[in-house]
Amino acid sequence: MFNKNNVTLSSWIRQKGNEDDIILSSRIRLARNFKEIPFPGQSTRKQLDKVVSKMKDILLDKNLEINGEKYKFNYIEIENVSPVKRMMYVEKNLSSPNFVKNGYGKILFYDQDEKISIMVNEEDHLRIQILLPGLQINEAWEIADQIDDIIEDEIEYAFSKDWGYLSACPTNIGTGLRASVMVHLPGLNLSGNINNLFEVVSKLGLTVRGIYGEGSESSGNIFQISNQITLGSKEEDIIDNLESVTKQVINQEQTSRNKLFTEREVFIKDKILRAYGKLKYAYSISTDEAMELLSYVKLGMEMDIIKEIDSLMLKKLFILIRPAHLQSLIGEEINSEQRDIKRAELIKNELNVKGGKI
Repeated sequence: MFNKNNVTLSSWIRQKGNEDDIILSSRIRLARNFKEIPFPGQSTRKQLDKVVSKMKDILLDKNLEINGEKYKFNYIEIENVSPVKRMMYVEKNLSSPNFVKNGYGKILFYDQDEKISIMVNEEDHLRIQILLPGLQINEAWEIADQIDDIIEDEIEYAFSKDWGYLSACPTNIGTGLRASVMVHLPGLNLSGNINNLFEVVSKLGLTVRGIYGEGSESSGNIFQISNQITLGSKEEDIIDNLESVTKQVINQEQTSRNKLFTEREVFIKDKILRAYGKLKYAYSISTDEAMELLSYVKLGMEMDIIKEIDSLMLKKLFILIRPAHLQSLIGEEINSEQRDIKRAELIKNELNVKGGKI
């Protein structure tokens, strides 16, 4: 019924990383533009084609060595793939929701492990993105910096001595760097401290966004924390600040979890085991409810309340239950009511196969 050969999961989903009980992934994104070509919103088709052609020359049919590893790139033309396939790249965080909307000249490049993805002709000519599992912000920056150098050896970027890298969006002018971590914070949410955290993070020059970044909502107690400012700061300072704040967030989440278990043991056990029971026996379940319940089961596994659940299986389920991935597993497009039934079936299958001893 579910054909997993229809779905390729990115390495950040399939692999473990440092602090991955709380930090699901680390991301570096660079905004870059060609010097002699207007921003995509003002470009002609011929100019957009020129950007695409140049990027194909740089990336395709080569084994690029970055950080001691070989990378080979594939690409898709957004106009030529189905809406479901487009959304799969959004659900894996390889693409922004805006990028997969209809528009001429949009190309997504990605390597064999989907660590690196490059959106061509989104808001900027290039959005270079690195995604790694767990807390690996510096490691992601090293890869991004090298792929940026490889591209800059072949083209001249739009750059100002006064303003830095130029971008279609004023918030990206300067370094063009957006560094972020995807965090799982059920402890802070259940303890009622999540809004206080957001206020503190904001005062430290960072912002909290939803699961797909800017303009999206949180789901399953998952948030993105990223830098707000790209102008007037060095890349290393932006990354160091994010890493420092992220470590404080980890400590606060761990403290909240410990306090919940110590002071509200009945409440937290009931919350987790009810979530586990619903997932094992529900006949129909929406994406949002499934994300929330999976969040509490993940918490229960990490608090040793639920035993023998595979953490990577849960991480994969966070992606596989989303609409585009679910329909790809089934091999056909279905309506929302049918998806809810199939989603419940998928979760039950995975939990029963992998087990879950209480």
